[in-house]
Amino acid sequence: MLPWDSPLAGRLDRHTVTSELLRGNPLGDPHERPLWVYVPPGYDENERYPTVYVIQGYTGHIGMWANRMPFRQPFIETADAVFANGAPPCIVVYVDAWTTYGGSQFVDSPGTGRYHSYLCDEIVPWVDAHYRTIPDRESRAISGKSSGGFGAMITPMLRPDVFGALATHAGDSLYELCYLADFGKAARALRGHDHDIRKWWADFRSRPAFTKPEDATLLGVFGVAACFSAGEDGTPLLPFDPVTGAPLPEVWQRWLDWDPVRMVPEHAEAIRSLRAVWIDAGRSDEYYLDLGAEAFRAKIAEAGIPDERVHFELFDAGHGGIDYRYPLSLGWLAERVAR
Repeated sequence: MLPWDSPLAGRLDRHTVTSELLRGNPLGDPHERPLWVYVPPGYDENERYPTVYVIQGYTGHIGMWANRMPFRQPFIETADAVFANGAPPCIVVYVDAWTTYGGSQFVDSPGTGRYHSYLCDEIVPWVDAHYRTIPDRESRAISGKSSGGFGAMITPMLRPDVFGALATHAGDSLYELCYLADFGKAARALRGHDHDIRKWWADFRSRPAFTKPEDATLLGVFGVAACFSAGEDGTPLLPFDPVTGAPLPEVWQRWLDWDPVRMVPEHAEAIRSLRAVWIDAGRSDEYYLDLGAEAFRAKIAEAGIPDERVHFELFDAGHGGIDYRYPLSLGWLAERVAR
């Protein structure tokens, strides 16, 4: 495997899209956003194609899809290989939803902006207008890992008119396991910042990022609080006491309301309507997202989705370095959204 760019059988177009929904967002983040659109080999004027939208994990940004790790190809190339090797052709859309805090969780929030609406009501119509898509939910899927996997789980539940299939790789779920354990770690770390996460945030922004051991934990709880539990003025409200780490029931409940496992019963009809659901996670996931995957699989079964529409798999890995899973779900989805 050569450690430099390989030619694509298809084509990757790089665009900048102006978002009216993100204009004037609470963090002052750009409302002009990069959007990458891949078209498969043989893309021509006489055919329309299904689409798969790809979203990223927390702190992810669109440029990371081109990152090349030792002895591995970036997903742009492995996705291209899926179609070069004969999978039904699809358009693949790489969406940017980065914020100053590192991510948006793909939800609308007074703390970050209207990223859920931006995805569903601006990006999807833009792609349909500029590419030869099959412009209906039956031929449109969404895929992501970690926080992107969370976004892939909740978006078809909230907008079944837009997406009819999903793939989630180690998606955030079963919050009493994946999030709760960080509350105590965060409270300990905040001792060095007078128990005030805003003092940590000011320090974090004044120096190279991730140069202190507490940075990743505090960024996670602060950034997700901005998405799930911001005040009306946009201030992130922590779901735990910053001195003891004990959950604050009213604020913590706002996080639990976004747990995909807990969301399924309310959105059972949308779940039953899905054409395809891919769920996987590493058995040693550090955030227990293998258990979250088990719980989500059980809930969608209770909701009544037929087993033949679901692929569920646990594999030997932790949370990181599982990019080799993405082309597997992409090929599986391509077979099921093709007409």
